[in-house]
Amino acid sequence: MKKPIFDPAGAVADIPDGASVMIGGFGGAGAPVELVHALLDQGARELTLVNNNAGNGGVGLAALIREGRVRKMICSFPRSSDSRAFQEAYLAGKIELELVPQGTLAERIRAGGAGIPAFFTRTSAGTPLAEGKEQREFDGQLYVMERWLKADFALVKAKRADPYGNLVYNKTARNFGPLMCMAAATAIVQVNEIVELGEIDPEIVVTPGIFVNRLVAVADPQQEERLVAQGAVYP
Repeated sequence: MKKPIFDPAGAVADIPDGASVMIGGFGGAGAPVELVHALLDQGARELTLVNNNAGNGGVGLAALIREGRVRKMICSFPRSSDSRAFQEAYLAGKIELELVPQGTLAERIRAGGAGIPAFFTRTSAGTPLAEGKEQREFDGQLYVMERWLKADFALVKAKRADPYGNLVYNKTARNFGPLMCMAAATAIVQVNEIVELGEIDPEIVVTPGIFVNRLVAVADPQQEERLVAQGAVYP
């Protein structure tokens, strides 16, 4: 089935207040800057966001936090090179944080997409992150139970798509992008180009189109790290 193609504003127009949104990242290759800025323009508030970090500088995810649109952040690295927007909001008591080790975060998202409600991991056993969670011993080692992680929407950046939504990625963009497409009820993907059906070798498809709901063509996407280095602020 062919996927509907939107501009960034149209793609995020129906994201409501209070929605949970996964946002791809792990460096500029995977940060869907245009979709995140469209969400900021759209005005949704009280969002729960899932990302590897909590944004940098004054653009992208950091801009959403700075403008008070985010109720809760679920991430692995709330502090990074220029994460002042999150730090200021958190210290002021304006945002909630759920800290999740990076491997656990990826596996929780994968479990959400695969229909696995929970799993056990040694990561965080015996630390404050395990408090309040079920723990069991297996083969003499203590393991912590973690729940799956799903979302209402995912905003993802890929390199190329065909009209049916089959995707290939650029480098580290595939660290979280494919998992988030599977774990979200509605996956919105911005790509550099949409090619004709058959132009993508099926052997290199990373995300099958069944996990993609909407496509957005952004021929020359902005790179978050370049914007941060330039001191850019959005809007």
